[in-house]
Amino acid sequence: MEASREASSAANLPLKRFRAGAVSATVWNNHAKEGDGEYKTVSLERGYKDRDGVWKNVSSLRVSDLPRAALVLQKAYEYLALGEDAEA
Repeated sequence: MEASREASSAANLPLKRFRAGAVSATVWNNHAKEGDGEYKTVSLERGYKDRDGVWKNVSSLRVSDLPRAALVLQKAYEYLALGEDAEA
């Protein structure tokens, strides 16, 4: 049971994260429920501090976040399309 718990927590780690200011795109590796297939997904979020100074993440963006979102999504696309070793 311990080995499956370790494998499960390792599977939940992101492959790569790209940041521009408070905006980030995270690349995840996913396993298909049926079969041996794997696929990758990208999540986009913006971080902010609430009134108590605690960091939170949201999926909604402000207009001023859009250029940063475009940048991190482009980097995530390059990472996925060109492969890890294409990074400089």
